[in-house]
Amino acid sequence: MKIIGRTREQDQLERCLFSQKPEFIVVYGRRRVGKTFLIKEFFNNQFAFYATGLLNGKTHSQLKNFNESLISYGDKEKIVPRDWYEAFRRLRILLKDEKVYRDAVSGRKVVFLDEVPWMDTARSDFRTALDHFWNGFGSSEQELLLIVCGSATSWITSHILFDKGGFYNRITGKMLLNPFTLQECEAFFENSGIVLTRRQIIESYMVFGGIPYYLNLFDKRQGLVQNIDELVINPQGQLHFEYDHLFESLFKNAKNHIRIIEAIAEKKTGMLRTELAEESGVSDGEGLTKALRELEQCGFIRRYKNYAKNKQGYYYQLIDPFVLFSYRFLREEKVDSWQGFYKTGAYYSWRGNAFEIVCLCHIPQIKQALGISGVSSTEYSWRSASKKGGAQIDLLIDRRDDVINICEMKYTDTEFVIDQKYEEELRTRVELFRTEVRSDKALHITLVTEGGLKRNEYSDVVQNVVSGDDLFV
Repeated sequence: MKIIGRTREQDQLERCLFSQKPEFIVVYGRRRVGKTFLIKEFFNNQFAFYATGLLNGKTHSQLKNFNESLISYGDKEKIVPRDWYEAFRRLRILLKDEKVYRDAVSGRKVVFLDEVPWMDTARSDFRTALDHFWNGFGSSEQELLLIVCGSATSWITSHILFDKGGFYNRITGKMLLNPFTLQECEAFFENSGIVLTRRQIIESYMVFGGIPYYLNLFDKRQGLVQNIDELVINPQGQLHFEYDHLFESLFKNAKNHIRIIEAIAEKKTGMLRTELAEESGVSDGEGLTKALRELEQCGFIRRYKNYAKNKQGYYYQLIDPFVLFSYRFLREEKVDSWQGFYKTGAYYSWRGNAFEIVCLCHIPQIKQALGISGVSSTEYSWRSASKKGGAQIDLLIDRRDDVINICEMKYTDTEFVIDQKYEEELRTRVELFRTEVRSDKALHITLVTEGGLKRNEYSDVVQNVVSGDDLFV
């Protein structure tokens, strides 16, 4: 199959392939994001050695599986290794063999170890053996390109990327694979023969995010609404129980992660750590710190500051569209037919919040549409300290060129219309923001809307308009 998008990642792999030095690359990202597909397709599924871990497999099962890979690539010993040191000793011998496969152009010996967190079972010596393999052998093999991959992002970051032991300063490259952007989703659908308008692609992002595996399940004979019903809402659908399996497959003890996600999901603008501890039941200690860090590393939540209250701490907000959708509609089986729910009042309420999440996942595209891609900026949210009115702004782009874009995100079926009441509301909100934060920067009201803005006598209150098409750049 053709690789869609991933231009930066392919460039990085190309560079490593021809770098003329030993390379140790770490590829990580959330489940179903396409890590294995990218590596296998880029190298045409041809490796000097490939092995993958087994989900929930015991140490002996992992070694047995690794042994089968050794045999398939030419190892003659065939007996299951006693431990990981023995397994990597045999891999070293295999890679020294003159018959080992080399990349046809670069001459590289590419070794791909997939789902390595699953190989690291309790009380096994996997990590120390991998450390010994690289530091005692791989780091001096000029022709070796070692790629390790895993969905358990927390394991990858804790035990390899930020390891203070044998892997410290030994990794030559890291690659965090993020979900597709809207532009990549559009290219994926076109390549798959799935016909959707850009509006429908945005709405598909509200449900499935940019997760390639989910998009690959679409039936091109059906429309978007039918696909949502068949894949997610239907109890027999392939993604109906995905929410239940998602966290269990990523975290060894997912109970805290699920509690945090479900607490945050109840408050669309996010929660402070102290609020989270109270609402989730996860005590405010190392367990909460670890779970929040892991959820952020996996891209399920974002951490941000309230512009006016930096000392108050961080807010944590759920930004994974599929997790939010599943929590809202599947957890208590609130919807038994998306076709019946579509375009109801509750649907429009959900859609407004979901579109805001899409925008938060496409801040670089918003900046590009504003012509400020090269301007350094920090993104914030803001909640008024005033108890009266409860004003808030979900996205502020605080620019180094002394401008703050105050972003209003609206999803409508037609051009968005600003009436007198909304114009007054916007002006009041901006003045309240200026007064509370005492900012002397220029404040630009920026409307992000799928359908564009209808010009009238009140629309001049907006300095910038970002359209749905702009999110596809």
